[in-house]
Amino acid sequence: MTMEFTDRVARVEPSATLTISALATELEADGVDVVDLSVGEPDFPTPENVVQAGKDAMDAGHTGYTTPAGHLELREAISEKLAVDGLDHGPDEIIVTPGAKQSLYEIVQTLVQSGDEVVLLDPAWVSYEAMVEMAGGSLSRVDLSPYDFQLEPALDDLAEAVSDDTDLLIVNSPSNPTGAVYSDAALEGVRDLAVEHDVTVISDEIYKEITYGVEPTSLGTLEGMADRTITVNGFSKAYSMTGWRLGYFAGPKDLIDQAGKLHSHSVSSATNFVQYAGIEALENTDDAVTQMVEAFEDRRDLVVDLLEEHDVDVAVPDGAFYMMLPVDDDDQAWCEGAIEDAHVATVPGSAFGTPGYARISYAASEERLEEGIERLAAENYL
Repeated sequence: MTMEFTDRVARVEPSATLTISALATELEADGVDVVDLSVGEPDFPTPENVVQAGKDAMDAGHTGYTTPAGHLELREAISEKLAVDGLDHGPDEIIVTPGAKQSLYEIVQTLVQSGDEVVLLDPAWVSYEAMVEMAGGSLSRVDLSPYDFQLEPALDDLAEAVSDDTDLLIVNSPSNPTGAVYSDAALEGVRDLAVEHDVTVISDEIYKEITYGVEPTSLGTLEGMADRTITVNGFSKAYSMTGWRLGYFAGPKDLIDQAGKLHSHSVSSATNFVQYAGIEALENTDDAVTQMVEAFEDRRDLVVDLLEEHDVDVAVPDGAFYMMLPVDDDDQAWCEGAIEDAHVATVPGSAFGTPGYARISYAASEERLEEGIERLAAENYL
């Protein structure tokens, strides 16, 4: 039997980050010592009190179905967290999802249909493009690489890309893959264009709690943005809970009502007992998050210094735990060679819409980061 597959699936490629990670895993299974700098996952364990909260919830019998939008207590805790960020969203304007990626998928499926124009800021996280293409949308891209990946100096370029035909703009600050944190002036420029052209904006803030000496602004707090911004966040990065699969989005009530239909017919709800772990993460992990962020900052500085020793200049990130390494024009070949020859896994910049770079994740120990840079240098990849 020959199966016929839909155009929406044929339009997209597998996630490049997960593909590289899978290749690293295969090599490791063959006994090769791979320094994996490709994965977007903190190397810290989930805080013990969060783990215990999940266990306690299971022991208490919280293993069945739950309210599709999420436990009220969790949505109230999220609402309070958003209020600290300056956002006003009650529990009825929040949906809890199995990971922030699911949040983004549901929003795009709710807002984008065939032919709708979506603007991305490149380098852009790999799944934005796939989600838009599966929804039938078209992409308009703004390249931030000439501006050290900052948005403020690229506002004129963004103004050329955004028009009355634009339906959606996706902003990710702090950024994956660059670690850039966009300035208030940059976000105000986004606001002006969104208001002028009546554009809805997704503000992906999954790395908001991981910054170094800067305070990121939530886009929805700016005047004129409250009713046109959907804010996405989750627990994977700041609380080292990638495998727990817990995220959320908040936005205008009509968007929540419509997206809730898709949510209820697809995932039904986030896992019951995991939501109790999420409450604990929001309420009782400030110290653990601070310790992780301080460690990431030290690692960032270490990698920048190591690269400097090899005369490699990079745009120093202010958030997340990634940086973009300038490489050969054929970044795909560079990354494949780096893992085959130096046994160091990175992700090609072309996967993010920006060829000529490789993304490095410094969510690894200092020892492994030093080993990775030394290997790349020894094999002439720096």
